[in-house]
Parts: sequence; C-alpha cells; structure tokens
Amino acid sequence: MSDPPDKPFDLAAALTALPLFPLPQAVLLPGALLPLHVFEPRYRKMVRDAVDGHAVIGLVCIPAPNRVDESGQPRIARVAGAGVIMDYSELPSGRFNILLRGRARVSLEELPFEPPYRRARATVLPSTDENVSSTHVAALVSSATAFVSLVRERDRSFDFRMPKLSNPSMLVDHCAQHLLIDVRDRQTVLETTSVAARILLVTETLAMQQLTLSGDTGGMN
Repeated sequence: MSDPPDKPFDLAAALTALPLFPLPQAVLLPGALLPLHVFEPRYRKMVRDAVDGHAVIGLVCIPAPNRVDESGQPRIARVAGAGVIMDYSELPSGRFNILLRGRARVSLEELPFEPPYRRARATVLPSTDENVSSTHVAALVSSATAFVSLVRERDRSFDFRMPKLSNPSMLVDHCAQHLLIDVRDRQTVLETTSVAARILLVTETLAMQQLTLSGDTGGMN
C-alpha cells in the first residue's frame, strides 16, 4: 500500500458531515482493522476526499438492501462505525484498497444528499459501565476460546488471537468483530453502549454459535 495520509485524522472535524460508506454485510467496531476494496466512482471520490482531508469515514450497515428511503437510497442503520483510513493504495484503474481502523461508535443524523455520496451529522456514543464484573469477562474469554477451538477443528487456517492487556470494552468489541457470524448480531453490539451488556450479549451469542456448529458438518463462513 501507499504511505498513510499525510495529515493526522481529525475525528471531531469529520463528525459535522461524516462521509458514509454503506455496505450490506459489514460492521466496523472500535479498534477493528478492516481492509476494503473501493471500486464505485462515488466512493472512490469519497476516499480521495477523506485522504486529502480528515481521513475519517463512517462505515454503516445496510440492514435490508431492498428497502429504500424517499430519495431512493438504501435505508441505513442509525448507528455506524467511524473509522480512520490508516493506509491506502490507489490502483491504476482509479480504484482504492484501504485499511480502515474503527475509532468510535456514532449515531447518525443524515444530511440532505449532496452528490456523489451520502453524509451525516454524527455524535460519538461513549461506552458506559467500564467497571464490569471480572467473572463476566472470564466467561466471555471462555466462550470465545471454546468457539475458536471448535472452528479450528474444522478449519486449521482460521486465525484468531485474543488481544493482550485489553480493557473489557476493547476485548468484547474484538471478539464481536471477528467471531460473531451474523451481521445483525455485530450491529446490535455496535449499538450497545453498555460494556457489561455487550459482554453478556457476545458471551451468549458465542455459546449459541458453538451449539449450532457442534451439530453441523461445516465450518465458519
């Protein structure tokens, strides 16, 4: 990839008119690294504008691609992941490969459409309940470890590493980003500001995924 953007990212400056990158099967949680291939002309323009400016875009899930708003645009989730473009390369075709790192949960108030891409006024949603039970954290780690072990029995190439020295908020978001199969579950985690509630949700979802996979002959998608 090319050198990262020359300017440091500026989350606060981006929030007044956050560029939106809607995708049907993607959620960006804080701390996550997400590589993306950008090929549509409008989003190539968005990436160019971002790397020339504050380097921040909002990755927002499209829950139901067939549902559109009054402007004919796909309806988007009301909470998105604001991410900074950490690295990028522009291909000879004009397409981009970018590496996006999640920085914050944000609620969206979409602005009137100005071509070629959508924008929203965004508000950071801070996490709450930082002092969560160590018992619940241990249960999350146990559930994640058991699920990863089961997946690796089916697919030796599956790679997941538990982050070291992470606070509970970072830990649960990391597990959700990489281990929750259903995009709807990841979106629910994104929308949940309580760390304690996120931990319980991800722990229970991983346990259910393990039960489902135990009775299946396939592996993780």
